[in-house]
Amino acid sequence: MKNTSGLKPLGASVLLKPYEVEAVSKGGIVLPGQVRERDQLAEQRAVVIEIGPVAWDDEPARAQVGDKILFSKHAGYVAVGTADGQKYRIVNARDIFCQITEEKEIQNV
Repeated sequence: MKNTSGLKPLGASVLLKPYEVEAVSKGGIVLPGQVRERDQLAEQRAVVIEIGPVAWDDEPARAQVGDKILFSKHAGYVAVGTADGQKYRIVNARDIFCQITEEKEIQNV
């Protein structure tokens, strides 16, 4: 997976691309705010785009580039890619707590 964001994580940080929460269902129904709030859990899911140089120097790596992961909901910073204008999340490596090894297709990344 190539980093097209224009952002490069430093130190122990990790650049993530969170799953998108859709405003319209596959059937074309506009989802109300309450449903979207419920689905905000999807924001805790992301794909690892790039890993800082010392992210896991003192422990085994929790994830690699391209892995789907779960991270702490309020962790890090929301950033807009300077090269592609998409939303990313920059988190501390320790805020990644689980790899997703299997999932039903819920959201597009």
